[in-house]
Amino acid sequence: MHRQKLFRPLFCLLIITPVLILNISAAERGTITGGVTHHAPEWFKDSFLEISDDVDEAAQHNKHVMLFFQLNDCPYCDRMLTECFEEESMKGLIQESFDVIAINIKGDRDIAFNDELSMTEKQLSEELNIRATPSIIFVDKSNNLVARVNGYRSPERFRHVLDYVSSSAYTKLSLADYLEVNLKAVVYRLRAHELFSNVNDLSSVKGPLAVIFEDSACYDCDEFHDKLLTRDDVLTELKRFTTVRLDAASEDEIIDTHGNLTRVRDWVRSLNLNYRPGVVLFDQGLEISRIESLLYSYHFKENLRYVGGGFHKQQDYESYSQARREELLAAGIDINLSE
Repeated sequence: MHRQKLFRPLFCLLIITPVLILNISAAERGTITGGVTHHAPEWFKDSFLEISDDVDEAAQHNKHVMLFFQLNDCPYCDRMLTECFEEESMKGLIQESFDVIAINIKGDRDIAFNDELSMTEKQLSEELNIRATPSIIFVDKSNNLVARVNGYRSPERFRHVLDYVSSSAYTKLSLADYLEVNLKAVVYRLRAHELFSNVNDLSSVKGPLAVIFEDSACYDCDEFHDKLLTRDDVLTELKRFTTVRLDAASEDEIIDTHGNLTRVRDWVRSLNLNYRPGVVLFDQGLEISRIESLLYSYHFKENLRYVGGGFHKQQDYESYSQARREELLAAGIDINLSE
């Protein structure tokens, strides 16, 4: 009924002043804001993108190579570059132990990752399953991938990742195990929320299930609660789920989504989830998607909608995201990527 009332006067205007109606239509289309133009710092290595050569050169100076996968206008890339790569103490720590190479996940430059992988930046990003920006891949002195970070990390968290790689702790421990040992600071007290359900048998949940993992060393959990779990649009999508929040460090027993009796911390380890707050989305007991970095509201709620609305049964997330963005813009709804 609302659309009919809207279109009648426009039809009249179209007959009288066709130029005016084109301007109104253009004005009614939604806009995308919040993208941030950023540039890799000047001190990043100006590489010929022969990664094996870069690795050899770094090894001569007792360094590792860090590949920084980015996307134009990515607000998360800008935030991480500002907080982790341009802040003086972090910058010095990185420069001391790493050669950093920026890679555009939509770029067309040729890159030789190793003897087997030689392709464009875009193709390499697809080969390495880069799904979040920034994504950061660390390689050792033999050009083997030894650690990976998917999405934004706070300086406090990223510093531990840098220590893990620069000290070659990867030869003894997984990143998740290393963080468990070294992240001892109590910076967060677990907060309640009205949507959190007290469910110990996760296999009993038949519909969409969202499991949120937090712990006392979570630097981003307060922001997660204050800026995401207070928004009506996010809560609308989250209401489709049974939402369970778990203390990732807990020794409490639960039954996981496959019906296995386990301790929470052991289940977290088996999921290989090394970010807090980590969010894993399930449907009918199967993992569909996971959120391993701090997201702004638009991307977070669309991840929820993709699973909670059953769209994952019909299309992959990239196809869903493109169609959804066009749907919102065509309906005159603005999208803010960094709110």
